Amino acid sequence: MTVLDKYIVREVLRYFFMVLILVVIIYVLVDFFEKIGTFMDAGLPFSSVVVFYLNTIPFILWQIMPAAILLSVLISFGMMNKHNELLAVKSCGISIYKLIKPVLALGFIFTIILFFLAEAIVPVTMTTANRIWLNEARKEKLVTTRENNIWMRTTHSIIHIQHFNPVNNTVYKVTENIFDDRFRLVRRIDADHGVFKNGQWILSKILEQTLDAAGSSYVVTYHDTMPVKLDITPDKLKQVVKKSSEMNINELFDYIHTIESEGYPATRLWVDFHAKIAFPFVCVILVLVGMGIACKKQMKDGLPAGIAYGIGTAFLYWVINSFCMSLGYGEMLPPFIAAWTTNVIFLCFGILMLMHAEQL
Repeated sequence: MTVLDKYIVREVLRYFFMVLILVVIIYVLVDFFEKIGTFMDAGLPFSSVVVFYLNTIPFILWQIMPAAILLSVLISFGMMNKHNELLAVKSCGISIYKLIKPVLALGFIFTIILFFLAEAIVPVTMTTANRIWLNEARKEKLVTTRENNIWMRTTHSIIHIQHFNPVNNTVYKVTENIFDDRFRLVRRIDADHGVFKNGQWILSKILEQTLDAAGSSYVVTYHDTMPVKLDITPDKLKQVVKKSSEMNINELFDYIHTIESEGYPATRLWVDFHAKIAFPFVCVILVLVGMGIACKKQMKDGLPAGIAYGIGTAFLYWVINSFCMSLGYGEMLPPFIAAWTTNVIFLCFGILMLMHAEQL
C-alpha cells in the first residue's frame, strides 16, 4: 500500500467513524424519547432499557453503515478536491481510477462486515430486543415460533394461528378456544383461513363446536364464511411474527421451504432472502457514487453541497429500493429482480459519474 493509499484510507475511516457514532447517538436518543413513556408505564428497570438498546445497536449499524461510508467518501474526497489535492494528484499522472482502489477495498471490507452482522449478530440481538420490547415493555401475551405458529391468551380464550401473511392480512388454520369462568371449553372455532376487512376478521370454511345448555355435549355447526371477533389485529400480528431480520440466510431459506411445503405463499420471504444477499453490496456501489460526486469540479466550492448530494443519494436509494421491494412483495416483480434492481441502477450511475469526473 502506497503512502497516498494509506492517507486516503485514514481520512475515509476517520470521517466514517465520526459519522457512524453521531448517527447512532441521534438514532438511539430519538428512539428512546419515543419509547420512554412505554418503558415508564411498564415499570421497566433501567438495566433492561440499556440491554434493549445495546441489542438494537447492531441492527442500527447494519442499516446506516452504507450511508456512513457514502458520506465519509464524499467528505474525504470533497476536502481533497477543495484544497486542490486531487488536481495535484492528477498532474502527477495518477488517475481517479487508481485513487479508488483503496476506497473500493474498504467498500468490500464493509460489505463483509454487513454480511457478518446480518448472519451472526443481528438475528440474535434483534430477537432479544424484540422480546424485551414486546414481553417486558408492552406486556404482549403473544408467542411466536420460527414456524410462524402464533398463540394468544386472553381472559376467556386461547387463539392459535398457524400462519400469517402480512402482505394481505390473511391468516391460515385459525383455532379459537373459549372458556367459561370454571375454565370449561364452551366454544371452539376452527377455520381454514381468514382475512381482516373493515375492522373485523372474516373467517372461511369454519367448524364451530358449542357446548349445549345441559353442558353434556357439543353442537357442531359448519359455516362457509362468518365474521368473528378476535382480540388481535394485523398490526399486532406483524409485531410478533418472526421477522426476516431475526434469521440468518440459512434459517430463512429453511423457513421458506417449510412454509411452502405446508402450502402457504412465501413470496415476501423470498424477496427478503434475496435482499439479505443484495443489500451488503451497497457499500461498494455507494463508494463509486460518492467518489463520482466528490471528484466533480463543481464540488470544489461547496463541500456542504456535496454532503447534501450524498444525503439525497442515500435517500433516493432508500426510496427506489423500498419501491422495488414493494413490487416484489406484491408479486409484480420476481423476488431476485426486486432485490437487485436498485443496486444495478446505482452501480451504473456510479460508473457514469466516475467516467465523467475522470474526463474533467
